[in-house]
Amino acid sequence: MTGNQSSGNDGQVQRSNAIVVVPVILFAALAIVFGFSLKSSDPSKLPSALIGKSVPAVDFPALEGLVEKGKPLKGIAAADLAQGEVTVVNFWASWCGPCVQEHPLLVELGRRGVKIVGINYKDPPPGGRRFLGRYGNPYAAVGTDAKGRGAIEWGVYGMPETFVVDGKGRIAYKYVGPITAQALVEKVMPAIEAARGK
Repeated sequence: MTGNQSSGNDGQVQRSNAIVVVPVILFAALAIVFGFSLKSSDPSKLPSALIGKSVPAVDFPALEGLVEKGKPLKGIAAADLAQGEVTVVNFWASWCGPCVQEHPLLVELGRRGVKIVGINYKDPPPGGRRFLGRYGNPYAAVGTDAKGRGAIEWGVYGMPETFVVDGKGRIAYKYVGPITAQALVEKVMPAIEAARGK
């Protein structure tokens, strides 16, 4: 009787161990798969349904209190992006670490004569002004998207994101994530040059 009870208890222990071990193994396997997919994925390759289409009809009010050369810097209207000049549109925020990383490259891009406008995303005005005061302002205009609705219209996934808009106001290229020096040379500048050639 004792032997039977012992083997019965062994069976219960094995079943309860399996109940614990199987989910742990499944979770570990899923974590490994997701880890590899995150490392191997290139966020800049996320598709955009807006490529080749006119920019969304969204206007972004000016960043309150932002002054350039003694005058308030204007916001961004959709119509401003169809005035014949290729424009880089950069969505950013003061609370965004990757935005800090890419910002010197935007400043350099502005020095090269590329027109850049910035859209400050879900950021109180003092935060946006402090950011630009600290890191420099490469933007010809700065709009705000306080509630994030404009970013949704533009198909923005997260901060930062950058668009190249041709002179007719059509989105020619989208870069997701912080622009790196390599991406600037290999992707963003060629997209700007291609948009200028249209």
